[in-house]
Amino acid sequence: MAVELGKAVFIDKDGTLIHDVPYNVDPRRIELTEGIGAALHRMKNAGYKLIVISNQSGIARRLFNENDLLPVNQQIQALLGPYDARVDAFYYCPHGPGDGCECRKPMPGMILRAARDQAIDPRSSWMIGDILHDVEAGNRAGCRTIHFNNGNETEWITGNYRQPSHSVKNLAEAADVICRHALGLWKEAV
Repeated sequence: MAVELGKAVFIDKDGTLIHDVPYNVDPRRIELTEGIGAALHRMKNAGYKLIVISNQSGIARRLFNENDLLPVNQQIQALLGPYDARVDAFYYCPHGPGDGCECRKPMPGMILRAARDQAIDPRSSWMIGDILHDVEAGNRAGCRTIHFNNGNETEWITGNYRQPSHSVKNLAEAADVICRHALGLWKEAV
């Protein structure tokens, strides 16, 4: 008997879910990105699990340890509580840029692991991020992708897998795209 797979919105943490404060593990400095609570609430109501996918090279650089991430994740959950938009799971890569792992974005390892762990079909899912490494990871995993164009991308290196399915200027637009797809109201260009 085949297990029916669910769907998820995989979301980048720093710069997308919360304001990017490099290597921050102080929960008091965590601030949600404008509109993210309402946007995640809409996606959750459309039947998507919410899964955070985040590179955390500060661990490899010995700036903090893995245990320091737990209070940050707890603060994110507390800030999302009033929106009824709790995150279902947090995944992170502890490696540095030169470590050659398969989990660090732009590689798809974190998404694929989360999909296995959470019984998710990547083809029915989305990846939202503020840089093209997020887009590439999502595309490599088989997800639809949304680039949250908030000015954080500085390199704009194009190539295979780096073209998003959609580009948005705010997270309300991302929720619109995803919810319209979920309802079958979005027509793909042919």
